[in-house]
Amino acid sequence: MEHAEASAKLVEYRRTGDRRLRNEVVEAHRYVADQIARRFAGRAGVAEEDLRQVGLLAMVRATDRFDPDMGATFATFSRRTVEGELKRYLRDHSWSVRPPRAVQELHLRLRKLEDELGHELGRPPTVRELADHLEVDTELVLEAQEAGRARRAASLDAPSPDDEGDRVPAVLGTLDRNLADSELRLTVTRLLDRLPEREQLVIRRRFFEQRSQADIADELGVSQSFVSRLLRHALDELRDILDRT
Repeated sequence: MEHAEASAKLVEYRRTGDRRLRNEVVEAHRYVADQIARRFAGRAGVAEEDLRQVGLLAMVRATDRFDPDMGATFATFSRRTVEGELKRYLRDHSWSVRPPRAVQELHLRLRKLEDELGHELGRPPTVRELADHLEVDTELVLEAQEAGRARRAASLDAPSPDDEGDRVPAVLGTLDRNLADSELRLTVTRLLDRLPEREQLVIRRRFFEQRSQADIADELGVSQSFVSRLLRHALDELRDILDRT
């Protein structure tokens, strides 16, 4: 399917809501998702068929996010979207050193519970509070947290020269780096609502989910340098907000 035809069908799909138009575009570009799934197959023991399904869902999401005025063809935009989604899927389903399945599953539950309890309590939950809510030993909570930290460190791409990671302490004051996942995180969460939606997204992806600028660029369908500029502007805004509070 040519770019002009795909763009026209997606514009009409948005106007009418006729999913047949969207499905035609998805089917015509399904080969893109299959190619990328085949390339990623075998990594971390994930089956190619699972990757195909994830890629196909990403292709559907790409039809909803595609903007012909951005200049890229749908094939290019969808490829970036599918690659970004598959990278996230592999990151979330693989470990550099694979801990027991029970620890992996507990780590995923902990991520959600830490945020929920943090908002409820107005402070970071203690290990004991987490263990009580999950009805497990504190030692198991600590093991799952450590496994998660090791996993995030291994999954991050090498920082680019314009990476904003080292600016966090400068922007947020002289807080100890060890607070990045606790008090600092809650403080920033409360301030994020004052930023534009896209800037909120890149801050969350970069510093809360520990994702690289390249990964964020893949998700948004933009260049890494554009993501870097967004981060820089968002951090400057947060610094100004902190200065006024």
